Amino acid sequence: MPHSLLPGYNIRPGSTADRSLLVKFMQESYQDNFPQQDFSHLVQTVEQYLSRDTPLWWVSEDEVAKSSSSPPIACLWVGNARDQVGGSRHAHIFLLYVVPAHRRRGIGTALMRHVENWAKERGDRQIGLQVFQSNQAALYLYHQLGYQTQSLWMVKSLHQET
Repeated sequence: MPHSLLPGYNIRPGSTADRSLLVKFMQESYQDNFPQQDFSHLVQTVEQYLSRDTPLWWVSEDEVAKSSSSPPIACLWVGNARDQVGGSRHAHIFLLYVVPAHRRRGIGTALMRHVENWAKERGDRQIGLQVFQSNQAALYLYHQLGYQTQSLWMVKSLHQET
């Protein structure tokens, strides 16, 4: 059942039946930062991690939220992680995505507040997420909301030169 997220937008829980829509949103999110890449492999990510234990929420505009055929304009997918220092379970944001036409309207902030409340209710003491260093808009949002860098994920390409 949808409820108001912020004026003009409703939020509703998703389900494991939303796999293909979640894959579409994930692919759009990644293509924003890496437009030349093929992200068909994200199907396997969703297959592996989407479950009743990894909540998914969809956001729609108020006037179209009553129509079940109207597409969502944002989503939030959350999983579980372990704090590798202290060992406690905490929420981990797999995906936060707002379609470009609806950005800079407070939807991302409202979704982050939504997940913070959800995590507090279930007893989590922190929320983790991963963000690409090149995604300056997301970095700005997370910093504005009080998120701090705790660790750096480093990678080394092993492409062989020919």
